[in-house]
Amino acid sequence: MPRTSVEDRVGRRLRFRDLQVFFAVVQAGSMAKAAAQLGLTQPAVSDIIAGLERIFGVRLFDRNSRGVEPTIYGHAVLRRGQAAFDELRQGIKDIDFLSDPKTGELKIGCPASVLGGSLLLAVERFRRQYPRVVLQFDEVTSPGNDFPSLRDRQHDLVMARIAQPLVDEDDLDIEVLFRDQLLFTSDMNSAWARRRKIDPSELVDAPWILTAPDTLVYQSVANAFRERGLAMPKASIVALSGHLRMFLLAGSPFVTVVPSSLLRFNAAKLSLKILPVDLQVHGYPVAILTLKNRVLSPLVAIFIEHVRAVAKSIARSQ
Repeated sequence: MPRTSVEDRVGRRLRFRDLQVFFAVVQAGSMAKAAAQLGLTQPAVSDIIAGLERIFGVRLFDRNSRGVEPTIYGHAVLRRGQAAFDELRQGIKDIDFLSDPKTGELKIGCPASVLGGSLLLAVERFRRQYPRVVLQFDEVTSPGNDFPSLRDRQHDLVMARIAQPLVDEDDLDIEVLFRDQLLFTSDMNSAWARRRKIDPSELVDAPWILTAPDTLVYQSVANAFRERGLAMPKASIVALSGHLRMFLLAGSPFVTVVPSSLLRFNAAKLSLKILPVDLQVHGYPVAILTLKNRVLSPLVAIFIEHVRAVAKSIARSQ
């Protein structure tokens, strides 16, 4: 069939609801599960999918005993349709914002160690100005070098520490805000906190709270000690979360490293002290990541401006 005939048929018969059902079936992997999620009957969902297959003239799903899986044609519609569907949703959000600039919703990917640090100030300032905007924060891996939730359009933006080089970064816009150095810290009442100067060699046999050896934080600490010709300290406690490492310091003799922006915001509240160690442990850049060729909504742009303002003050203080 001529391509123009297919395009005309799709243009006349494809409905927004059809795409909603299609994406729900892909995600659920089952007509029945998608029907339950959408509040429809299974025959209604099956009819809509069959209608889509007639419109495109190809089979979009393979049916099997476990459910359904997209064919190569289904994957093609998914890739292209997801972007079109998302842009339409973004347009609806823009209309809502223009109708009432104080409302809306932002979906943000962000590790707790970034949101729980100094950048929390940006969120607080934004919330004061836009109290009726819903901010949804989801945990993402950090430091990271791949952010699938952006490519899948699950998040409007991601704020995270980035590992370099990034994988497949050609489709991402990356704005580095500041470099977040890792700082040595201990409980305010520990013997380490009473020291005016600490030689790195003294910390080799200290009781440590560290991340696992396959993490970038651990490797940064190992590299810093190695550059001084020192052995890597051994961990007494292993914990990935920066927040957890800080809480575990309370009333203990342990030492750990925590990102500067997280520690400076929480040190006083948790009775921690930054230790005077003559050793620099390189951290990772904190960045805002957005998807290229995706028009940012006005709310996203406003939120990013708040983040930039706080980030500038962090960079100046380092």
